[in-house]
Amino acid sequence: MNSARPNRLFIHGAGRRGRDAWPTFNDEHGEFLSFPGESPITEQTSAIRKRCASGRTILFAHSIGAVPAVLAVAEAVEVTGLVLVEPALYDIARGDAAIERHIAVVTEARAQAAAGDLRSFWAILRPLMFGGPFDRAHWDDERPVAERWAATNLPWGHGVRESMLAGIPTLVVTGGWNAEYETIAEVLAARGAEHRVLSGAGHRPQDGVSFADLVSEFESV
Repeated sequence: MNSARPNRLFIHGAGRRGRDAWPTFNDEHGEFLSFPGESPITEQTSAIRKRCASGRTILFAHSIGAVPAVLAVAEAVEVTGLVLVEPALYDIARGDAAIERHIAVVTEARAQAAAGDLRSFWAILRPLMFGGPFDRAHWDDERPVAERWAATNLPWGHGVRESMLAGIPTLVVTGGWNAEYETIAEVLAARGAEHRVLSGAGHRPQDGVSFADLVSEFESV
């Protein structure tokens, strides 16, 4: 990997998009994809696949962005390496208590949204995703956020398997704050991925300056 730096392709999660999702890198460091919130995982996977034709690409993916990244690799996309930041690869850790609890709560919340009760959806989802109880006094301000989360892609049910990453150099970076992401990282590490923890940034360890150092170390191997 150290003979010549590969191209970098950055894939965002459910929050910030494009280059805003990777603040420690700029346009000179690679290509930053930006998908609409309602964009199907299959379309995202196809877009990633088309941009990795050279085979000299490192895929960077945050949270749910890891799902189309791994699926693209599974579709015979040749990449030099993967950098997965807090990857939401829930399919590879089914059966774990923390994973199953998260899926159960989100499933219950989505059922409320599907029935047209967005406020009940948010009352269930908000404590899980953002901490703190639902507060009626803040509902008008938080309603647009609830609407977005009620429509966003779910990170499970896409057939992702850890075996899809076999033989691909992979760096997994987590924030050490959430049992679900640490469990997923442990599964990947058991398959040969390098797992590093950057504490203090929660779900966005890529925001810290030390993340760029980890990437440079990974690319130099």
